Amino acid sequence: MANKNISMAVIRRLPKYYRYLGDLLRKDIQRISSKELSDIIGFTASQIRQDLNNFGGFGQQGYGYNIEDLHTEIGKILGLDKSYSAVLIGAGNLGQAIANYAGFRNAGFEIKALFDANPKVIGLKIREFEILDSDFIEEYIKENNIDIGILCVPKNGAQQLADRLVNAGVKGIWNFAPLDLNVSKDVIVENVNLTESLFTLSYLMKEDLL
Repeated sequence: MANKNISMAVIRRLPKYYRYLGDLLRKDIQRISSKELSDIIGFTASQIRQDLNNFGGFGQQGYGYNIEDLHTEIGKILGLDKSYSAVLIGAGNLGQAIANYAGFRNAGFEIKALFDANPKVIGLKIREFEILDSDFIEEYIKENNIDIGILCVPKNGAQQLADRLVNAGVKGIWNFAPLDLNVSKDVIVENVNLTESLFTLSYLMKEDLL
């Protein structure tokens, strides 16, 4: 199983393995070699074997990987055999798009409530969610055993909201605010900076054109 000695680079490749293996299962493919998986994913066969060996031996020489078993085990490593409850703070365009995406619920991540500080949107509905007043975030988290806070707010105020989430008891923050949050070590933060990703695309396009 996973441990803290495994590099983040390996961990960040696991969701890609999980996604591609799921695609293969839906095509009713039962087994695959590391070379065949390499051709599909784009990682080298050696890299794939090294990554998976961090978590135990899943393949058999001369047989390859049982796709269903490997998909299940990677799901367990990623914690996808559990369910998580979340609140989303910031019901603007990005927050609404995330709330409307059904794939999170299918993977075991259920958004329970949306919050915003703007009185013009409080009380409106997104899907089945009524947008709640952000003054009541802590009360809701404590009463509903929320695991994750999703921040879709501007930079100003993001740290204060993160502090409120942590103090209320969340153990993970999915942060879309353009700010690196400072939280206690027992809280996990995953930053998603859309601008940085776009700038990376810009760099790669520039290099390709040189």
